[in-house]
Amino acid sequence: MTKVSNHNKYLQFRNDFPEFIFENFIVERKKKSLHIRYNFNISEKYFFHPELEILPRSIYNFDTLNDKMLQNLAFHIGMVELISYWKAACPPKVVIKPYQLNEEQISWWKKLYFHGLGEFFYLNGIHTDVDSFMEVESGSEPVKIADIDLSETKVLVPVGGGKDSVVTLELLKNSEFDVFPFVINPRPATQRTIAIAGFGEFESVIVRRTLDKTLLELNNRGFLNGHTPFSSLLAFVSVLTALASGSKYIALSNESSANESTVPDSKINHQYSKSFEFEEDFSWYVKKYIHPEVYYFSFLRPLNELRIASLFSKFQQHYESFRSCNVGSKSDSWCGKCPKCLFSWIILSPFIKYQTLTSIFGKDLLKDRDLKPVFEELTGQVDVKPFECVGTPDEVQAALNESIQNYPEKKYSELIKDFKLSPNADYDFKFLMNQWNDEHRLPGSFLTILSRYTNDK
Repeated sequence: MTKVSNHNKYLQFRNDFPEFIFENFIVERKKKSLHIRYNFNISEKYFFHPELEILPRSIYNFDTLNDKMLQNLAFHIGMVELISYWKAACPPKVVIKPYQLNEEQISWWKKLYFHGLGEFFYLNGIHTDVDSFMEVESGSEPVKIADIDLSETKVLVPVGGGKDSVVTLELLKNSEFDVFPFVINPRPATQRTIAIAGFGEFESVIVRRTLDKTLLELNNRGFLNGHTPFSSLLAFVSVLTALASGSKYIALSNESSANESTVPDSKINHQYSKSFEFEEDFSWYVKKYIHPEVYYFSFLRPLNELRIASLFSKFQQHYESFRSCNVGSKSDSWCGKCPKCLFSWIILSPFIKYQTLTSIFGKDLLKDRDLKPVFEELTGQVDVKPFECVGTPDEVQAALNESIQNYPEKKYSELIKDFKLSPNADYDFKFLMNQWNDEHRLPGSFLTILSRYTNDK
């Protein structure tokens, strides 16, 4: 984690570039595919044209959506997409030309932007608040709510290629539901996950998202950069494809651990758009402004990372194929140097044999002394967790305690030898393995399926 002081730069950019403009967007139907191009600009000086393409599949039909419905859906995706470009200069005024947003909607979007950019503000040393960081102006035409029928038996499952979406796919694939994997910008790990779970390429919803290269050029020139709430973009895109395929349900794979703040005593959370708070906010917004029957929820929300790792360990066919490492995503590998790699190793270690873990990751990560700062962050020895999708310090410590009991010699590994293990090791592990989070939105039929595999009711 590298924190810098860019507050003065932030103020200067806001002075130099007072407006961000969402000019318009173009939606083009192509048989069973869809292409959307957005037009944004910063004070009429820098122009951005990101694109989104939903590849043709027989499982959906965009003709079921009339033009006004489709325009509304595309517009809302653009409302999330714009934040990646706004953050380059953080203009104080955002002008939304395509549609009117009422005060309730503006408040909703400002909350998403502000908390979704919490990591961005924190790591850039920017001091602001939800009231003053942005003023939103909008057009005059209100959005058009969709009213098409949705099937109670169809569910979209977003797939990222990691262990969590593997578990969701595997637990749902033999249920009474018709399951459609959903992927934005597929990579080898997501393609393997889908194939190994038994789904064909054309049974999956594939979306290609293209960033405008001007943004990358501005980043190289010293404009502001940082994390944005990608999961909220995935949420709005999944709603569009759910309506086109007639699917009522969208089943995420976010766990209870995603609710914990990355920075203690704050709402700064790398996983904000994976949190239960966002899930509830999003569900309310969709029901009121997009479609009243779409049901967006996380199938794994009742579970913590340990319990999900235990379930994943039952699907050995995915061991060599899954990937959670962002650094190694382009090379389809585990980099072995980042928080995601070390966390994945530790959380799986109570459930997968040491030799198998070494084969998966290419080495014993607990022997790598260069990972000590990351280890300290993961185990809670320092206040701030890594800005990655990782579990809580309690879960990490419990996993370490349990795996050392299984392999006592591991306590002499480079990262563990000076680490003070919890005196309640057995209790902590058993407690977390029986933990069940009642703060979830699982419909009854999905809750029954998850309970069947976890012995919970």
